[in-house]
Amino acid sequence: IWDAFKRKEVYATTGSRITVRVFGGWDFTADEVERQDFADRGYAGGVPMGGDLSAAPKGKAPILLIRALRDPDNANLDRVQVVKGWLDSKGETQERVYDVACSDDREIKKRRCEKAVGSTVDVADASYTNTIGDPLLTAHWVDPDFDAKQRAFYYVRVLEIPKPSWRAYDAKFYGVKMDSEVPMTVQDRAYTSPIWYTP
Repeated sequence: IWDAFKRKEVYATTGSRITVRVFGGWDFTADEVERQDFADRGYAGGVPMGGDLSAAPKGKAPILLIRALRDPDNANLDRVQVVKGWLDSKGETQERVYDVACSDDREIKKRRCEKAVGSTVDVADASYTNTIGDPLLTAHWVDPDFDAKQRAFYYVRVLEIPKPSWRAYDAKFYGVKMDSEVPMTVQDRAYTSPIWYTP
């Protein structure tokens, strides 16, 4: 564990025990994300989260291999996103979010899942069902906006389907009515360490 911290090969969650791994490289193929030796291929052909890429080969862009698995005792997954940050030609920081995997066979249009995953939450009962979303999401993603001259970073964000928030559980337990402005649902998520690109 300490070695992983030192390598920055770590991720965090907002509560659920989602599992997520990401590797970045220049030559990954789409089938590698589905292989049984996914991690071995990731280490052999690139760097894990927290790692560094540099000196892009001519005509190539960073490729991310991503696997996300739901917490077995919690909610299914809604989507996987890549968050890219970079320094533009003026030295100003920019950021862009790409949906790279969507549950329930939703298509990606203009960098986003074509529609919301929906919700099965029953707020009054503080319950939900896993009849939407997927237990496993994978992605082979190539940066479509890569500029080899610009410093950049990429991290992965994984979102669960909506669940009752702790406020909904309290409202049910104590038999109280919450103000209409109080959020009664939540989408827990996981965030990885970035993969850094330096020209």
